Amino acid sequence: MKWRSLEESPPDTDTRPLRDIFAERKNLIAKYVPLDIQAVHTRVIAELKERQLAGNILTVGSKAQAFDLADHNARRISSADSLARGRLLICFFRGRWCPFCVGQLEAMNLILPRIEQAGVSLVAISPQTVQQSFFMVDQHKLHFPLLSDAGNQVARQFGLVYQVPDDQQVLCRRVFVNLPLANGDSTWELPIPATFIIDRDGTILFASADEDYTQRPEPKEILHQLGSRPSTQSRPFQL
Repeated sequence: MKWRSLEESPPDTDTRPLRDIFAERKNLIAKYVPLDIQAVHTRVIAELKERQLAGNILTVGSKAQAFDLADHNARRISSADSLARGRLLICFFRGRWCPFCVGQLEAMNLILPRIEQAGVSLVAISPQTVQQSFFMVDQHKLHFPLLSDAGNQVARQFGLVYQVPDDQQVLCRRVFVNLPLANGDSTWELPIPATFIIDRDGTILFASADEDYTQRPEPKEILHQLGSRPSTQSRPFQL
């Protein structure tokens, strides 16, 4: 992800806390994005919070439904197969065009060895096409599967899906964020970014979701959650 007047850091080198990385990106937005455009995005977040969309999202103790999706290499990945090996860590994200999604997945990439040491499989799910996921893996040197959730069907099961408002659609088109092309459909639906840890029986052990797409759990918090529930019989997913 290129930012005006900012050199892109090579993958696997930015070890700062996610909040610091996001703060830098927010400052760039404040500097370069016109105020009227910022106001639209701020209003959409506020409206989502007013609708209490997060109140419909699966919580700790809920059961997650099984899913089967194509990864960035068009291989099918089954949640049942992953859970047969151990716990499953899922990051729902909006797409490769979102700098906060990029920052989060790069941060998760850095802690991937420790996730695997805990016997956990990591996958990231978005509505973008297999081709877009392939581009993202290649550009950012990610080492875990990016799964394409066509039509947000899995995200819908988790209660994460919302419709992008018309005026925000206009802004996306102005900055060449073509969601119909990126996602392969014309719905203009996105998932709220969210992170879940799923136990081997499908029970949700950890859930974090926020209508504000600039708020994501710190990798250290996720590692703490994984470490608090060790599993000696599980094996990580192998790419």
